[in-house]
This record gives sequence, C-alpha cells and structure tokens, in this order.
Amino acid sequence: MPRRKAAKRRKSSTHGGSPEFTVLQVPSPSVRKKTPVPSLTEIRLIPIPVQEEIKSGDSIANKLVESLRKSHERLERGDILVIKHKIVSKAEGQVVDLAMITPSPESVEWAAQHDLDPRVIELALRESRAVIRRQNGVLITQTRHGFLCANSGIDISNLDGGQHALLLPEDPDRSAKQIRSDLKRKTGFAIPVIITDSFGRPWREGLTEFAIGISGMKPLRDYRGRTDPHGYTLKASVEAVADELACAAGLVCGKLNRAPACIVRGFPYKAETGRIHDLLRPAASDLFR
Repeated sequence: MPRRKAAKRRKSSTHGGSPEFTVLQVPSPSVRKKTPVPSLTEIRLIPIPVQEEIKSGDSIANKLVESLRKSHERLERGDILVIKHKIVSKAEGQVVDLAMITPSPESVEWAAQHDLDPRVIELALRESRAVIRRQNGVLITQTRHGFLCANSGIDISNLDGGQHALLLPEDPDRSAKQIRSDLKRKTGFAIPVIITDSFGRPWREGLTEFAIGISGMKPLRDYRGRTDPHGYTLKASVEAVADELACAAGLVCGKLNRAPACIVRGFPYKAETGRIHDLLRPAASDLFR
C-alpha cells in the first residue's frame, strides 16, 4: 500500500511569515481501490498582504493588484479571490462615528448589566431586521441582508481603538460583483470573488469565516441524486463550498496578519452569477429559530 501524501505547509516568502498552504486532495485507500476519482487537484492558498490602511473611495481591485505586484504574485485564470469584508466596508465608507450615536435608555441599561458599549448595542439594533436572542450579554440579530450573527456584524476592531464602528457592506453581492468587474478590466479575465466575515456558530466555540457576498461562481455544490463509491444514492448532500473556501482563506489571512485577501488556486468551481441568498436558510425550514 503506497504511503499517503501529507499536506504541505510552507512559509510564504511574500508575507512576513504568514503561511501559504498547499492542500493535496487524496482519496482514502478504500476509495482508491473501488472507484477511480477523476480530476483530483492540488489547492493552494496564497495570502495577499496589504500594509497601508484602506480609506473611503479606495479601489479594492487596485490595492490588491498593487499588493500582488509588490509580492511578485499575480492572479491567474481559474483563481478564486476571497476578501475579508473589513477592507470592502472601509472602501465603501461604512464607518460610523460612535460619538454620533445616542443610545436609548434600554440599550444603556442592558449594556451596563454586561459591561458593554451602549452605542454599539444601539447601532446593532438599528442595523437589524429582527432580534433573535438577547441573553447573557450576547445580542444575536438578523441583519438587513438576512445574516444571523452577533451585533448585526458590527465590528470595532482594527479601526481606531473603539472610536468608530464598521458596518457590513450595504450589498455584499454587489460589492463582490464590482470588484470582479474592476479586476477583469485590470487583468483581462474574470475570476470569482467571495467576501467574508467572521461569525460564531450554534453549539460550537470560536469564530469561523462565512461567505457574505459572492460573484462569479455557484455558492453550493449539489450532490443529490449522485451515487457514492458504495452504490448509495445521495439524498441530502448539498455542500456550502463558498463557506468552505471562506474558512480555508481564513487560515492564511488570520486576524492580525494584515492579509485581508487570499487567492484560492486549483479549486474547480461552477461559474455562474452567484448570489449569497442561496446560502441563507429560510425561516420556514429553520428548526432552531
């Protein structure tokens, strides 16, 4: 039996120690025996460092292409670009001065009970479509986009020490489409763009990346009706590939690495317009809301 190849990981020479991951997709021994698996490919994750601060009105496409040039990297046909929403929100001016927010008495009282900033609570309520849970100092809301997350996705990290808050992009799909269009003009070919944010998850500790905007690829891969190597017909297997790619990119972007974007190279995707709404479970079929 040949030995199974291990996933390779090496330091990126372009980003101060931030890792570039190479993931080898290798079938299990049982699958190799019974069913040949076609078109297995190597997937690379290449972080894109951006040292300067993004300001309102900046072109994300220009910033990323310039950063790639400095790093002696470039986008290639077939790549997927994953971008953290913070630089998109900054470029779109989605920054709020917390000094301009007057919290309601309700927000002040609840924030005081849990040592929170009442202005952030007030802003989260204003940005929400509905409050899902408010307990033990945790505010879970449904955003205007339909996302279920803490504090309507409002963030105060990586700004200016708490004086301003960052909102989600107004329309993340539109943002992804615009970046994709700008990159096509600069590079000559269109690549899918995924915009991400970090959310918590029910029943699990820790944050992970979620896709919140997409353009140029199908966010789901539907295996229903296909047969597995043992002859079983799949009935409920729909894979959220956009979220999986978001998580993969999060491994190399990190929280403090100043690498707000990542190239995913070698992942086979289905090209289409794409919309993030396809990843949102309707309330009627949500067993936990």
